[in-house]
Amino acid sequence: MRLGFFTQPVHPINRNYFEVLREDQEAIILADQLGYCEAFVGEHMTDLAEPITNCLVFLATLIDRTKHIKLGSGVINLPSYHPVHIASHVAMIDHLLEGRFLFGIGPGGLPSDVEVFGNLDLNKNEKMVEAIDQIIEIWNSEAPYNIKGNYYEISTERMIDLDLGQGVIPTPLQKPHPPIIFTALAPNSNGVTAAAERGWRGISSNYVQAHLVASHLASFLEGQRNGGLSEDPSQWSVAKSIFVADNVETAQDYARSESGPYGYYFDNILKKLRRFLPRGISFFKTYVDQPDEEVSVRQCLDTQVIVGSVDDVVEQILELREIIGPFGTLMYVGHDWVDKKLARRSMELMATEVMPGVNKVLQENMATR
Repeated sequence: MRLGFFTQPVHPINRNYFEVLREDQEAIILADQLGYCEAFVGEHMTDLAEPITNCLVFLATLIDRTKHIKLGSGVINLPSYHPVHIASHVAMIDHLLEGRFLFGIGPGGLPSDVEVFGNLDLNKNEKMVEAIDQIIEIWNSEAPYNIKGNYYEISTERMIDLDLGQGVIPTPLQKPHPPIIFTALAPNSNGVTAAAERGWRGISSNYVQAHLVASHLASFLEGQRNGGLSEDPSQWSVAKSIFVADNVETAQDYARSESGPYGYYFDNILKKLRRFLPRGISFFKTYVDQPDEEVSVRQCLDTQVIVGSVDDVVEQILELREIIGPFGTLMYVGHDWVDKKLARRSMELMATEVMPGVNKVLQENMATR
């Protein structure tokens, strides 16, 4: 099992903007130093709690400050952009990162972002699919372009001059394009199956209960089969809120407290869902018919956060894998650094002690089969 990093991020809205951006940079630089294989960063343009407004701009600040870790958009909400913006920007950052870029895409779920770009009454999934199809067509086509769709039309036919290089959109370093990654929420999703058929990778959101994540992996493998691809569960990732400390008491005090950073995270998410997307509460439920009002921050902290000493966390990760199946990458979710020393120590223990412990058990289990 590989170890990655994912952050939306979510911070208290009264914190200094520069300080939280610097903190998010430090977390990814630390992940690189500790050997995390990849890091994904989200973006939202109208949310003070999730203050990274452009993940590509943010990742660009890390190009020369990281050496090995792959950096990914987590995700670019394609309906908020023109496809040419993304095709050209992704091509550039892929070259700047010398092929270390991972292209995470999604339809966008923050209601205020959807509104501000005039997409409230549109089919976001349909618009996203058209956008990614056009982006891929741009990268696979020779200029001049003449690409038509329901939402976008792309042409350089009238103003092209190949001798000058005008009218030509750059293409990525990775061929045919950087790996495309999508996120999954809903169980038994046709979208997961369709994406897997195209050879894309997937990540289960960290606030989805484990029994629902198991359906993500099953749908993913079904899609790979449908697409004539070999089943490869290692291409599936699972994001999870995790906190590991040198002793159980410290871990519990920091990550199980409703007034702590993990409590703030789930409180923020639950309040948004209750007001703007009530059906999203279902992802947090521990059983199908659980009443919405029973889903609480306390329940989230108790059932959706992996917490404890090194041995505790190793055991909980192995239990998670038993429920979900043999997914490939565990994505450690970044949270606000209320205590910088403890937050950094958790990331360190995760890389240097927890994951070696997990993989030792997995290797021993394989050897005895």
